[in-house]
Amino acid sequence: MATTRLPLTRDRILRAALELVDEQGLEALTMRRLGQRLGFEAMSLYNYVANKEDVIDGMLDLVLAETELPRTADDWAIAVRESAISVHAALQRHRWAGGQLIAYGRVRPARLQYMESLLRQLREGGLPAEAAYVAYHILDAHIFGFSLWEASHTFSEEDVAEMSEVFEEVITPEQFPYLREHGQQHFDEGPHHDANAYELGLDLIIDGLKKMHDGA
Repeated sequence: MATTRLPLTRDRILRAALELVDEQGLEALTMRRLGQRLGFEAMSLYNYVANKEDVIDGMLDLVLAETELPRTADDWAIAVRESAISVHAALQRHRWAGGQLIAYGRVRPARLQYMESLLRQLREGGLPAEAAYVAYHILDAHIFGFSLWEASHTFSEEDVAEMSEVFEEVITPEQFPYLREHGQQHFDEGPHHDANAYELGLDLIIDGLKKMHDGA
């Protein structure tokens, strides 16, 4: 029995591309491979997307749609924290996207709206322009920097096994006692894995911004 293919739409193409890239990385994205995933020739896709760059921009818009803008709230710190957590969560789900979103030439309209909303919260929350300038960059660096660091530390089981062998051979307790202790914690189970380093760092930043705010 013949199967009926779902018709192509721009949204379907972009979501299929997002699924492909989440699974295999941005380098796996080609129009030919995307067409195969959808059951169409690559040329059919060009009725809905201009080219591969248009597909990447569209995927980034889908990622940004999963984030929350800093909402208007009486407590600017709560609004900023909630938004920062939502952005980080989206970048965890789509680990390829962080570098693209901060790349020159890839600033999407939703990203601009996020920037405006964050700065509005900081300024209308009581920070002077000079302090808001610093605060914005600290927050943005933590959100994207931490997410990029996490993306660069994603390993397969094979990678972990190989790293463990190298660790045992190179990081000796005699030469690197504290580095070995730290490294061993990566391999061992324990309560230290329950700590959310991203949120801990975010809270430390926000506490510092509150002191800046109180001294403004």
